[in-house]
Amino acid sequence: MTDEPAARTINGVSLRGEWFLAVSIATSLIFIAFPEPLFARLSDPFWFTVVFGWLFAVVLGSALSVVRHADRLAERLKEPYGTLILTLAITSIEVMAISAVMIHGENNPTLARDTLFAVVMIILNGMVGLSLLLGAWRRPEQQHNLQGANAYLGVIVPLATLSLVMPTFIAGPDGQHPSAPRQLILGIVSVGLYATFLFLQAGRHQDYFASDGNRQHHGEHVPPHGPVWPHALLLFAYMGPVVFLVEQLARPIDYIIETLHAPTAFGGVVMAVLVATPEAISAVRASIADNLQRSVNIFLGSVLSTIGLTVPAMLVVSRLYGHPVTLGLEHSDLVMLLLTLAVSIITFASGRTHLMQGAVHLVLFLAYVLLIFQQ
Repeated sequence: MTDEPAARTINGVSLRGEWFLAVSIATSLIFIAFPEPLFARLSDPFWFTVVFGWLFAVVLGSALSVVRHADRLAERLKEPYGTLILTLAITSIEVMAISAVMIHGENNPTLARDTLFAVVMIILNGMVGLSLLLGAWRRPEQQHNLQGANAYLGVIVPLATLSLVMPTFIAGPDGQHPSAPRQLILGIVSVGLYATFLFLQAGRHQDYFASDGNRQHHGEHVPPHGPVWPHALLLFAYMGPVVFLVEQLARPIDYIIETLHAPTAFGGVVMAVLVATPEAISAVRASIADNLQRSVNIFLGSVLSTIGLTVPAMLVVSRLYGHPVTLGLEHSDLVMLLLTLAVSIITFASGRTHLMQGAVHLVLFLAYVLLIFQQ
């Protein structure tokens, strides 16, 4: 044996495998040093594509790296802690991305709402549909812990209704912009319910979020030893450049919406794709590996953390920077949200899933995509 492999690995972490961290840091330094030359020619379609594609790819790559190290932590910490770290990390990226776009550009009061709605549609329809469809391709049915799914949906449904449905029917003094007392109540309710759920998930009811089969499955692959801190350190290292780069990404997004008059929902969809894609990959992989419980924890946990944490964060940003927010959905979007919540309750009501349920969720996701272009 030689010492060459050890030279490339520190505490089980391959240095060669972390090359993208150098790309992320280098990109941040370039945009710090040359901001004006890089953004001065956004009116040129080719240059706009280069800048937007460059920033989007680096932010998405960093988010994927965050998921990769969160998965390593999940292998060592087991459920539900591993998934909890993943969802909180990705939600933090989402909050930073939305805040950057809100603060940087002209006031877009529907950005937070559009992003929340897009995340819910992408995850509960696109991610769930793809996971169930591919997972059922090799086996007739997959099983998950019914109590865990009910716990998630029991908090998601009221939070989604209070945040995205109720404001449509309650007009404040400034129209649909929630008044300060309503913002305070909504923020307290969202944080309070989410904190209560975390107490349940990480405390006395951990078994709700792990099945016996999944415990055995993880037990065969969890390494017997290995430090946790390298993966935790790298997770935060990848999140660092994202804080800066999403603010830079806000400039081409604002250019499309404000100069080219793209649909206002475009910014929300871009933000949603950034935060949902890494988790979607992790959830689909788990489902294909016949570990549906981890998939359920990922996509339902992601929706819950998105609503429970992003809404209060956006209300705080709104108050601090004077950017009003509109939360209530309207017309076809409102119908799609209610339909998605109803179908999700039916899908996870039995503790078993099959191919037909995945197909239904994918059809709803296709309908959502088509409606974006119809509005």
